[in-house]
Amino acid sequence: MSRIPLIQPESASPAAADLLNGVQRAMGVTPNMTKAMVNSPAVLKGYLAFSGALAGGELRPDVRERIALLAAQENECDYCLSAHTYIATKVTKIDESEVEQARRGKSSDPQADAALNLAQAVLRSRGGVASNDVAAAREAGLSDAEVAEVIAAVGLSAFTNYFNKAVDTDLDWPEVRHDQ
Repeated sequence: MSRIPLIQPESASPAAADLLNGVQRAMGVTPNMTKAMVNSPAVLKGYLAFSGALAGGELRPDVRERIALLAAQENECDYCLSAHTYIATKVTKIDESEVEQARRGKSSDPQADAALNLAQAVLRSRGGVASNDVAAAREAGLSDAEVAEVIAAVGLSAFTNYFNKAVDTDLDWPEVRHDQ
């Protein structure tokens, strides 16, 4: 059971209800993560703004999903791993073998593979990547904007991973476990 309440739109404050209704309109669902975040509307608003900004960037949606899968695996966040496995396969149409590869930091797609290599370096070094990690990403074809977005995607994923683990958000996606 979640360690903080999951705020339902019908019982939320006006500010929280507006945010949750916006999530519902955008996604067609209101995930439990957002219901937990909206205990502080500022937290949900910040998450939505950061996520929305990255969605307008240069990294393809399927690459961002692969990074989210890798981060959830590395950070052992089963809530995020479950959510992003569902989104990856059902929304961005990544096949299951690519989902499994992404969890291990690999992809048969060259751009995704370069992004995952850098993301894995960021995750494992907690941001203290070596110059050759960035150089390898550039040599593999990532632009400076894409390098920046990979780092930002890792940061966004770390936030959601830590949030969901700390709150122990009730799972509302088909379960996928990091240890499977």
